[in-house]
Amino acid sequence: MPAISDNATLTSHSWMLQDARNAQGMLITPLFVQASKPVQVDFNNGRFNISNTCNNMGGTYSLYENQMTFGAMHSTQKMCVDSRITALDYEVSKRLRGANTYSITPAEQPILTITTSDGDILKLTGVQTPATRYGSEGEIIFLEVAPQTTPCSHPQIPNKQCLQIRQVYYDSYGLKTGTPGQWQTFYQDIEGYSFQPGIRNLLRVKRYKITNPPADSADSAYVLDMVVESQVIKPRKQVKLPR
Repeated sequence: MPAISDNATLTSHSWMLQDARNAQGMLITPLFVQASKPVQVDFNNGRFNISNTCNNMGGTYSLYENQMTFGAMHSTQKMCVDSRITALDYEVSKRLRGANTYSITPAEQPILTITTSDGDILKLTGVQTPATRYGSEGEIIFLEVAPQTTPCSHPQIPNKQCLQIRQVYYDSYGLKTGTPGQWQTFYQDIEGYSFQPGIRNLLRVKRYKITNPPADSADSAYVLDMVVESQVIKPRKQVKLPR
């Protein structure tokens, strides 16, 4: 059945909202309040997750012929400073619920079109997931990122600044265990992570092995899975000593 191949396409891509029109063809502007962070939908094993909203949301979904049915949605419960982003949760959830029709247009970046029962048409562009690109599910690790970067040498980037990180360990119950690793200079980027000076972050990261990396290149790639903790670190005041 087409739903089987469609489901494979859905799960191998992350879907970014690119266009949304109501039944009259007018742009649904409340869905586009973050130009640089479009609403993202991921599908996996009968479950979907929505990100780049105020809260992470998700639930179950099923496919039958040209119908995509969303089950009851759950959500985290945080508040956002920008009221437009807070409202984004409602705008998305009221459209991705119940039975909708869908189609997938094959391409290097496929297009998922969802038509809601109210006649709204959502178009989402598919981007291969890291698991698809790297050929594995990846290994979950936790990295603590220091609030300051450090100068580091790079053959192509003068005056490069690198993250300072150390690995932190958790047991199967989500409790910290053992002793954190040593602080080290991290020469790579973490895909999806943007460093902010003065903020200490604890990240849940997926590490992927790179098959046959080029000479002098890293053999692993790191992709942000979740920001677990954030803490503003105030700079220490310098005390003037008497002469």
